[in-house]
Amino acid sequence: MSDTRPLESVNIPSLEGKVSDEEWAIRVDLAAAYRMVAHYGWDDLIFTHLSARTPGPEHHFLLNPYNLMFEEVTASSLVKVDVNGNPVDPTPFITNPAGFTIHSAIHMARDDAHAVMHLHTPAGQAVSANADGLLPLTQTAMLIRGEIAFHEYEGVAVDLGERERLVSDLGTKNAMILRNHGTLAVGKNVGECFIRLYYIERACQAQIMALTAGDRLNTPPQGSPEITAQQGEVGLPLAANLLAWPALKRKAYRLDPSFAS
Repeated sequence: MSDTRPLESVNIPSLEGKVSDEEWAIRVDLAAAYRMVAHYGWDDLIFTHLSARTPGPEHHFLLNPYNLMFEEVTASSLVKVDVNGNPVDPTPFITNPAGFTIHSAIHMARDDAHAVMHLHTPAGQAVSANADGLLPLTQTAMLIRGEIAFHEYEGVAVDLGERERLVSDLGTKNAMILRNHGTLAVGKNVGECFIRLYYIERACQAQIMALTAGDRLNTPPQGSPEITAQQGEVGLPLAANLLAWPALKRKAYRLDPSFAS
């Protein structure tokens, strides 16, 4: 029978001091990212994942417990899994190995992919269903648009054979629109990945709003989308690591510091 007890009554022993300081810091960052996804309303019940690679040569990753809402995820409840999404250590939580197909593909293929985040927001899905993809309608879109790759829909991502095609389509880019599915971001760390995801989601939301507001859309001057894309590729990681992510973590602590337990 499924566990319907309140989360506070479920025994989640703290892992602080039981894992390396480096792993604990990654756990706290990833738990903060889950909480902020919930705060912005980007979660999809318990579905989709945010993942991060743990230190070491074993190719282990942190993933959310499949039966927790994003607003319940804590640093200690994150499950360490192998490349197939199976738990490495004993855990009271269940995982979703099938849902890890997308993440494992990118983590294994890209040494710089320390964090991978994937969402199913209505705005992201709407843009993913648009034949033209993300349009250069706003500064936010233009800043992230040069980093975006596309992957055609193949059904629910449970076929491990799709890994090779996902990786090929992503190439060296750090963001992806999964056609008829949703959005994805890659980062050298959790904070950089989250800010990249934020830009994608904001751009998609603005595009849907603009396209439903009427047909008198202003087209940016020729060349400006390309210039802005170049600025974004340089500026976004700097802004994420030095400014935006530290500010978001402070916000996460103000909202509910339990994520860091």
